[in-house]
Amino acid sequence: MFPSFGNKADTKTTSYKVVLPFYAYAALSFLVATVLLFLASGNMGSHYFTPHNLAIVHIMALGWGTMMILGASHQLVPVMIEGKLYSETLAYLSFAFAAIGIPILAYGFYVLDLRIYTQWASLSIVLSLLLYFVNVAMSMVKSKHENVHAYFVVTAILWLLTTAIVGVFILYSFTYPLLPRTSLAYLPLHAHLGIVGWFLLMVMGVGSRLIPMFLISKYSNNRQLWFIYGFVNGGLLAFVFIFFLNWSHEWLFLPLLSVAAAIALFAHFCYHSYKARIRKKVDEQMKVSLLSVLMMALPMLFLVIIIAGLIASKSEHIELTISYGFVIFFGWITAIILGMTFKTLPFIIWNRTYHHLAGKGKTPNPKDLFDEKIFKWMGMLYIAGFVLFTVAVLMGVLLLLQIAAALLVLSSVLYNWNILKLFTHKSQMR
Repeated sequence: MFPSFGNKADTKTTSYKVVLPFYAYAALSFLVATVLLFLASGNMGSHYFTPHNLAIVHIMALGWGTMMILGASHQLVPVMIEGKLYSETLAYLSFAFAAIGIPILAYGFYVLDLRIYTQWASLSIVLSLLLYFVNVAMSMVKSKHENVHAYFVVTAILWLLTTAIVGVFILYSFTYPLLPRTSLAYLPLHAHLGIVGWFLLMVMGVGSRLIPMFLISKYSNNRQLWFIYGFVNGGLLAFVFIFFLNWSHEWLFLPLLSVAAAIALFAHFCYHSYKARIRKKVDEQMKVSLLSVLMMALPMLFLVIIIAGLIASKSEHIELTISYGFVIFFGWITAIILGMTFKTLPFIIWNRTYHHLAGKGKTPNPKDLFDEKIFKWMGMLYIAGFVLFTVAVLMGVLLLLQIAAALLVLSSVLYNWNILKLFTHKSQMR
């Protein structure tokens, strides 16, 4: 079992057979995205709306970030609601429809063919997310246990569905006149519904449960979490209204301040969880995860500069916009996944391999199932590649872009190496 997981009588840990395909798919997606980033680094500064950039962003957002969160949440949601996952069959179907749709969609973007097969792929992804929502919602209804973390999760999934539906309309509008404005005009709406509504809200909801648990901290502050929930959703709703009412760019600082307040409160929550920890030594995985909390400030800084630039010059600064997207998907989101993968997956693998052997002999610790040296090298290469790539985009230095992208490829190779080591682990009973 997970540590502290499944200790309620009515809680059942989801089968590893449901969860592992999501982790494997996400790991391969990360590798593919970094390789494509390296191949496309020569054209990275031209514009954010290019075929290669669109493919990379959607592989990172869907194949890497979303598939990892979907997989982990199938294991974690039952813990949060102190109940069972409603249907493992729905989980398998959700994986299948997403796994089929994501590469077809990414290929359609890569070759800039937005016709029928790309459109059908987008519908396959929406169906996957709808099945996921039904599964989580029914799990909550059946459990009858409510807490603030569960509200974060279910609201984030609703925002994810909204993001996907808006994306479908944008995609189809390249062929049919479905939207009153141009398709490109809706990209900021599509992007921020996903970034803030899905990723930020889900990370905060799950992170506020996992970070104290893995730090072995007794800190808890539900009132603060409800404020965070309100600031994120309030800021995002304000952005939606500003977008559809077509108000001036000055108004964008209102949702920005609301989301910034949520991030500051979440950082405060994590800091106090860290201070109240019982185990003083913090492992490398948690250090990377806590670093990702600090990295939340980077997109906010870029966004302030971008909005100020729009107000001052009424024009976009392409290098800033590309950097903004990069620090979100390859920075904050990737950092928290790199850290949390090796806090959650080892327990899933341990449960698969040793749970039925508990009490029959000495078993290894979950942290011994992967190579910590490889993890450290992965972390160092990742941080170096991330920093260099961000600087290179802002400075427009091609050679530095290629070096940084190569470092990120190496980091993803080491990540997959450790994932493979975990997946192929065999019993080592003593």
